[in-house]
Amino acid sequence: MIYHSGSAWRHAANKRVVLFGMSGLGKTYLSNMLRAAGDWFHYSIDYRIGTRYMGEYIADNFKREAMKVPLLRELLLSDSVYIASNITFENLAPLSTYLGKPGSPSRGGLPFDEYCLRQNRHRRAEIAALLDTPDFMKRAIDIYGIPHFVCDSGGSICEVVDPDDPDDPVLSALERDLLMVWIKGSDMHTAELVRRFDRAPKPMYYQPEFLEKSWVAYRVEKGLQGDEVNPDDFIRWTYARALAHRQPRYEAMARRGVTVLAEEVAAVSSPSDFTDLIARAIDRKEG
Repeated sequence: MIYHSGSAWRHAANKRVVLFGMSGLGKTYLSNMLRAAGDWFHYSIDYRIGTRYMGEYIADNFKREAMKVPLLRELLLSDSVYIASNITFENLAPLSTYLGKPGSPSRGGLPFDEYCLRQNRHRRAEIAALLDTPDFMKRAIDIYGIPHFVCDSGGSICEVVDPDDPDDPVLSALERDLLMVWIKGSDMHTAELVRRFDRAPKPMYYQPEFLEKSWVAYRVEKGLQGDEVNPDDFIRWTYARALAHRQPRYEAMARRGVTVLAEEVAAVSSPSDFTDLIARAIDRKEG
């Protein structure tokens, strides 16, 4: 780790962390709070994916739908309107909408092959965005004069790296310059995330092997062909399994850094609280 004690972390001129863990446990909350203080640069992986690496795919998807409407088709063909996504740190809906859900087209689903194509594009984009992190650290200081840096990773980071490979290129690049911080949820948090997802199922990225097995297992259990699958039902069925699949991968990643509990994160309300939280986590590990 780049900070060998809580004291070293507290006195570091440049505090640098990458937050990872399940979506909904506080990564973006902490990042927004730190950014608002003025001396922390917030680098959002999902925002980078949606703007730099998948922006054209997202816009083309909007245009494809717009072309189905005669008025919009005419305006698009005459270059009379401009269509683009408006992704923000807090609203990543355009990216989720592009990823979509597999299943029956009449229920808003995508053919499985097209869904996998979009998943693969997301994988490449996420890896590229993660590898951009060191460059943004330098830019934060050189351009903006902001000393501290927080990388707000997506929940799927554990799916695009090999946590058990000590030479994984993405993790090696991250841990060389930043402290990796796992926000660990309890069984109660997981149950709440599942309930929340069940109320409003959202597209997400899955490891290819996991996705293929889930797609086959779901259809066998339900006795359905691909174009008969209810997209929302499939991703609800898959979500809890995906969380269980990710847990050991997060744990393996955490061996490269420190672990904080979601309950501890919920008690953080200021940058000084965050500094204390990470210092305690480092001392726990080093002790």
